[in-house]
Amino acid sequence: MNKKDFQRKLKKLVTDHRKLITQKNVRIQKTNGVFYRYKFPVVTAEHTPLSWRYDFDYKTNPYLMERLGVNCTFNSGAILYKGKILLAVRVEGNDRKSFFAIAESKNGIDNFKFWDYPIVMPETENPDTNVYDMRLINHEDGWIYGLFCTERKDPNAAPSDTSSAIAQCGIARTKDFVKWERLPDLKSKSPQQRNVVLHPEFINGMYAFYTRPQDGFIEAGSGGGIGWGLSDSIENAEIESETIIDDRVYHTIKEVKNGLGPAPIKTKKGWLQLAHGVRNTAAGLRYVLYLFLTDLAEPNEVIAAPGGYFLSPLDEERVGDVSNVVFSNGWVKKDNGQVLIYYGSSDTRMHVAESTIDKLLDYVLNTPEDGLRSAACVEQRIKLIKNNLRVLKK
Repeated sequence: MNKKDFQRKLKKLVTDHRKLITQKNVRIQKTNGVFYRYKFPVVTAEHTPLSWRYDFDYKTNPYLMERLGVNCTFNSGAILYKGKILLAVRVEGNDRKSFFAIAESKNGIDNFKFWDYPIVMPETENPDTNVYDMRLINHEDGWIYGLFCTERKDPNAAPSDTSSAIAQCGIARTKDFVKWERLPDLKSKSPQQRNVVLHPEFINGMYAFYTRPQDGFIEAGSGGGIGWGLSDSIENAEIESETIIDDRVYHTIKEVKNGLGPAPIKTKKGWLQLAHGVRNTAAGLRYVLYLFLTDLAEPNEVIAAPGGYFLSPLDEERVGDVSNVVFSNGWVKKDNGQVLIYYGSSDTRMHVAESTIDKLLDYVLNTPEDGLRSAACVEQRIKLIKNNLRVLKK
C-alpha cells in the first residue's frame, strides 16, 4: 500500500468510527410495561478508539493493520458523575486479557465516547492475571470505590491444568476515575469470591459487603447464593462471618448460581437490588436478570421477591462469545426518577434499558413470588385470569 492509499484508508476508518459513536439510539416502543429496550448497543468493540487498536505510523504499519485488537466490551459498572454517565467498561483484547476503561455520555443512551487512555489499575503484591466486572459505588465515606473480580492461576493446580483459577474481590478507590488507589483484596473464609458489591452506606459504623461465596472458580459447590458480611475496615477489608440472604433454589432461574449486580438503589420503600440468576439448559448455562427489595434499615433482609426473571437475552443479544447471557453490574438513578440499566449480552457488547423508580417498585412489590411448583404457578395464573374476566365484564 502506498502512502496515499494509507492516508485514504485511515481517513475512512476515522469517518466510520465517528459515525458509529455519534449514532442516535432509538427506543423500542414494544415494552412489557416495566422497561424499554433500545435498538443499538451503547458500547461495542468497534466503539473503542482507533488509537488503541491501530498503528498510525506508515513506516511501522504500511498496511494499516490492527496491532492490538479488541474482542469485546461488556459488563460495565456505571455511575452519574458531574452530570454525565460514566461506564467502567470491561474491555477484552484479542489476547483474552480484560482491562477497565471509562466511556462517557451526556444522556446515557448514546454517544458514548471512551477517554483517551484505559484505567491504569495498580497491582497488589500478588499480581492479577485478569481483572473484570467492576462495580462502582459512591460510598458515604466520600470515596468512589471500584470492586472487581481479580483472577489468578490456582497455585495448587497440576502443571498440566492450565484453566484452574482462583477468583477474589479486588478493591480500589478514586476521586476522579484517573488515579486509583489499590487496596488489599477482600478476605473471607470462602475459597473463592465473585460478584462482590459494597453497600453504599455504613451499617452500624461498618462496611457492608454483598458476596457470592463459591467452592470453585466455576462451580458453586456448597457455596453460592448472595451473601452478606461486615468489615470494620475498607483499607484491610475482612469478613469474619457470611450469611446467605438470597439463596439458589431448585428449578428456578437461579438454581445453578446467582449474584448481585450493581450496588442497590435506595428508595422510600427499600433497597432495590438487581441480580443475575443462572440455570442449566440442554444448550448450556442461561443467565438472566432479576430484582428483589431489601429493608431500608436492614439491607440484608429481603422484603419482596418477584418470581421469574426481570430481563432475559433476546434476539441478537443471545449470540456472542458466551451465548444466551445477560449480565448487569451497573445502573444509574437520575434525579427525575429515571433508571438506566446497563447490561452486557453474551459477553460481547453493552446495552441500556430504561425504567423509573416507580415502575420498578411497582414491579417488585406487586408481582407474585415464585410458586416453586407447577400447580402453585397455575393457581397464580388462574387468579389473574379470573380477576381480568371480572374487570372485563364491568
